[in-house]
Amino acid sequence: MLCTGVNTDSNDIIAKHSRDDKPRTYVCTVCEKRFTTKGNLTDHLRSHSGEDLFTCTQCDKHFAYHRGLIAHMNIHSNKYRCTECGKSCHSNTDLTVHRRTHSGEKPFECSVCSKRFNRSGSLVIHSRIHSGEKPYKCHVCDKAFSQRCDLDAHMRVHTGEKPYKCPVCNKTFSRSSSLQLHKRSVHSKVHDLESQT
Repeated sequence: MLCTGVNTDSNDIIAKHSRDDKPRTYVCTVCEKRFTTKGNLTDHLRSHSGEDLFTCTQCDKHFAYHRGLIAHMNIHSNKYRCTECGKSCHSNTDLTVHRRTHSGEKPFECSVCSKRFNRSGSLVIHSRIHSGEKPYKCHVCDKAFSQRCDLDAHMRVHTGEKPYKCPVCNKTFSRSSSLQLHKRSVHSKVHDLESQT
């Protein structure tokens, strides 16, 4: 979600959110995201600490937020199940979006290039190509990104974290795409050479 009217001056501690008029006085010291309540900020801080407090009793997945666990449990209960393919979704909204993969419906259109999307969020991210907006800023080196996932991947440059492990040789990578490239370029060649001998 995007914030508007955010001044980086430390004296300006109130910002308005692009989707509402609520003042967001609580600021994350890690990523500068703003919140309306201290509780929401506390919940958010878990995303930086890696602290997972809520565990699914059926599959042992862990969640930093209780609402994440509640949404996840809908998959086990089949509450939001696609009648066409049987996939279970977290929510009715997710199921509605999922059904568009079957229908091909793309109701969200870019006003600049007319490209269409099945999710409003995908259109928002796409629109940043045209606007040049990069709302996700690294607090270490000030590099900015148009998508949160790119900032998350970039932060591993600073932390040294390499969470993607090759199942063949155990080499680790900071990006999933680097692991996929490694498997294709190293292990598929080894497999090709072994099959030729």
